[in-house]
Amino acid sequence: MLRRLVLLAVSLAAASVVLGLVFAGSPTKIANGVRIDGVDVGGLESTAARRLLEGRSARLAGLPVVFTAGGRRFSIRPEALGVEPDWKAAIDAAQRQGDGFGPWRGFKRLDVTFFGADVTPPTTVLNGSLQYELGEIARRVDRDPRDAAVVRRGSAIVVVPARPGYVLDRAAAARTLVRELASLDRSSGPVSLPLRTQQPRVRAAALARAAAQARLALSAPVKLVLGKTRWVVPRYRLAQLIELPSGGRTSLRIGGPAADEWLQRLGARVAKPAKDATFAVDGPAVHVVPAKPGIRLDALASTDAMLRAALRRRLRVARLVVVEAPAKLSTAQAQAMGISGVVSSYTTIYGGIPNRIHNVELVAHLVDDKLIAPDATFSFNGTTGERNAAKGFLVAPVIVNGEVTTGLGGGVCQVSTTVFNAAFEAGLKITERTNHALYISHYPQGRDATVDYPSTDLKFVNDTGHWLLLRTFVGSSSLTVDLYGTPTGRKVTSSTAPLTSIGSPPVKKTVDPLLKPGEKVVDYAGVPAMSTSVTRDVFDKDGKLLYHDTWSSSYRADPKLVRIGPKPEKKKPATTKTQTPTTQTTTLPTQ
Repeated sequence: MLRRLVLLAVSLAAASVVLGLVFAGSPTKIANGVRIDGVDVGGLESTAARRLLEGRSARLAGLPVVFTAGGRRFSIRPEALGVEPDWKAAIDAAQRQGDGFGPWRGFKRLDVTFFGADVTPPTTVLNGSLQYELGEIARRVDRDPRDAAVVRRGSAIVVVPARPGYVLDRAAAARTLVRELASLDRSSGPVSLPLRTQQPRVRAAALARAAAQARLALSAPVKLVLGKTRWVVPRYRLAQLIELPSGGRTSLRIGGPAADEWLQRLGARVAKPAKDATFAVDGPAVHVVPAKPGIRLDALASTDAMLRAALRRRLRVARLVVVEAPAKLSTAQAQAMGISGVVSSYTTIYGGIPNRIHNVELVAHLVDDKLIAPDATFSFNGTTGERNAAKGFLVAPVIVNGEVTTGLGGGVCQVSTTVFNAAFEAGLKITERTNHALYISHYPQGRDATVDYPSTDLKFVNDTGHWLLLRTFVGSSSLTVDLYGTPTGRKVTSSTAPLTSIGSPPVKKTVDPLLKPGEKVVDYAGVPAMSTSVTRDVFDKDGKLLYHDTWSSSYRADPKLVRIGPKPEKKKPATTKTQTPTTQTTTLPTQ
């Protein structure tokens, strides 16, 4: 029995070997039943199979594949995306389906013959081109979901139903594009690209109550009340102010650009501006005038009250809500500034034509009540801004390039000079000052200060450690500038060098035909070029020297004006006429 079993096993093994050898076939050929991308390559040599596949692929490279998404069609060619199947790798994989040694190869090929094997080639693609194409498809296909909304159509309030949206599933679409563009089978027709559905946030059922409220809100006017004042908001205005539900919102509200503009106008009618704390001057003393709060419309609370009234069938009255509007400078803040007395004062005398006096008064008003913080720099130009006709400045005498002429804003330097001297006497640190081009006798010698917007400025620093208040007082012929603050106890001493002539005035002659020849009349004796300087020492209350300053001033000469008579006319020499004698010759005929 044992011998029989052994014999049977040996017979079966021999039969298996024979069977394997029968189906083994040639190792250089691809096993029967193998398909690459749907193409039967069984029994072909690898080179023949590759030639077959590459030929078909090349013929299809320029032919488009039609894809559909969201009701749109997109025609794309494989070569546009650089889609290239790796046929060599596919053939290598196909050969592995039926390789092996002798009988073992036969058994593997027998399995492939009966059950088949399909190989998908690996594929390369230009990723940049692929992503661009996906973006273009998504741009045309993607649709945002639309929430249900309440809208007004004429006088009717209706609910617009929701609508789902969808977006291109880029990852799945990319795989579909590459697979179909690499495929050698184009018999399936248009290829659908995958989309992802996006559901809306708000359905129509959620807006039924809001729609009913909107119809009620626009059914009649609303009255607004503030104290004894009444306003009526008509239905058409309510329609402009009430925002109906949209964008995921399910309730009514008052808002939007039209409501903002309307509330701004209403707030302006309701508001009473606050009054800042100020400083009242009584001689050398200063006291704080308390601030007074104002009122302003509480827009949020008022619109809430207005909407509640609009949602009532009767008693559609809303009381406006106002809140206190604090002053920018409170009484406590003003008291903490320490402005209690005079730090310095200076007065200059002025006159001139009415336009100049007007300009002095105007620019003095611009710098009046100026508060200067500790360690802050006062700038004359920065405080007044440009002196132009729009601010009311008039044409008056000014000095331009060393000559007296007329210009807009003449007289401004009267104020800048007075401010400079007030800072000078206060012992403040003066950082910018320029003298006039010509000497002006009614200004303190060497202590004048000219300004010209924006290049020439007057600046000083409040180095007292406390706030300063600059006040101006304009009289009929005098200007006083006072600096108030916390008295510092500083002592200021100064000395002025003599006004020295540094050059004779030039002579400016003009011919006057009304004068006799050689006659000369001096209309203006002129002023020579001059210079001077002022030295100032500032000591603190303990006698320590804080500043030792010298300001030098050089003034141009003012020409001497002379009129002279015309030059005498030269006598012309007498002229006599000379007659040249003429000789007449007669010729006699010859005989």
